[in-house]
Amino acid sequence: MKEILLVEDDVAFSEMLKQFLKRHKYVVEVSYNIKNALQQLEKKNYDLVFTDLRLPDGDGIALLKQIKLSKKATPVVLMTSYAEVSTAVQAMKQGAFDYISKPFNPTEVLEVISNALEEKADDAAEHQQKQQKEAKQEKENSNTDTGFVKGISSSSKVLDEYISLVAPINMSVLVTGESGTGKEVVAKTIHLQSPRHNKPFIAVDCGAIPREIASSEFFGHKKGSFTGANEDKIGHFESANGGTLFLDEVGNLSYENQIQLLRALQERRIKPVGSSKEINVDIRLITATNEDLLLAVEKGDFREDLYHRLNEFSIKVPNLKDRKDDLILYADFFLNKANKQLNKSVIGFSKKVLTIFQNYQWPGNLRELSNVIKRATLLTKTEVIDVDVLPSELTKVKENTVSSNKFSTKENEKVLIISALEEAGNNKTQAAKLLNVTRKTLYNKMKEYDLN
Repeated sequence: MKEILLVEDDVAFSEMLKQFLKRHKYVVEVSYNIKNALQQLEKKNYDLVFTDLRLPDGDGIALLKQIKLSKKATPVVLMTSYAEVSTAVQAMKQGAFDYISKPFNPTEVLEVISNALEEKADDAAEHQQKQQKEAKQEKENSNTDTGFVKGISSSSKVLDEYISLVAPINMSVLVTGESGTGKEVVAKTIHLQSPRHNKPFIAVDCGAIPREIASSEFFGHKKGSFTGANEDKIGHFESANGGTLFLDEVGNLSYENQIQLLRALQERRIKPVGSSKEINVDIRLITATNEDLLLAVEKGDFREDLYHRLNEFSIKVPNLKDRKDDLILYADFFLNKANKQLNKSVIGFSKKVLTIFQNYQWPGNLRELSNVIKRATLLTKTEVIDVDVLPSELTKVKENTVSSNKFSTKENEKVLIISALEEAGNNKTQAAKLLNVTRKTLYNKMKEYDLN
């Protein structure tokens, strides 16, 4: 029989859950705090730890960390009444197998436990081998870090799927999206997941290249070919040979430069300025823009044949305001990055700061979030970033402007859920977004109010 360690300080609830699990053929031992739980874990190897988030001497995530540090292959499931995205993300990032919100139904409990036990390693050696593999993979990933964060929102999952689909195929990709959404990061991720990952990735800001020297920048030049050409120069196409050339803000290219780019892409040959010799180039082209290139084509500002050459496959990077479920993930990523850059050791954000982050519209997208967190990390003198170190544009948003589509009191929750479901055409994912909660929270609330 499988043995479970239940860590729960509510004596009545723990006894009820213990008896329920015993009826389903599980051996259950109960601990009421972290200290005692760790003592029991030292004495015995349990098949599963089922712990509450809020405990008298700490929280379930602290216990989870201790279990992971002990190198035991024991799956951990957290249960909490505080069904927040930030808590779920933190728990899963620390290695929790799953996360379950109170109140939960018996079927859900048994299903989570069953899944956790199925995933458990058969022996410690197998678990150690897995850890070594993960450590090696983590080390490899750190060597090729792009800053790409895999989100949990539906739009992020679509983005990840598109990147995985197109990366191995030698198609030209047009990446669109607002400024600051991370288009270059997406391009670099495509490159690193492609067969060209060991070859150069050359990023070029087309908006920063004067029209007069664009030919030299792209194709290179020979010494003496024009005034100021004091030595031979290798262009971006030749530098990227065998790898990937990323042209950011490609809509800024002049019409003349567009013709030159089209010819190079069609022939896969370039001729440096002042040279009579052509050079064969093998590149994968990824371009990006925050403009509407089709509109530019209609206006005659962008060549239609070049547009179709660039747009063999298109990926739109979503705005940060459309992927609020990912916000805590990105905030944590940028905080870790800022800590390294500034030699700080800030561990997280206050609840008020996370609420402000969730309610702010982020017109500057990920770039703005990164800048805000780096500034706050520099200014904060405590372990947690609080409201006083945030810029005024975030803090001046009044609390009464927060969307009314938020769970507040028991009296209006059911009405809000029904209203959101009607507005979303009964689409649960969309309704959850309207309510600014996770899909899991929405499902739990629907069960609570018998709205299934």
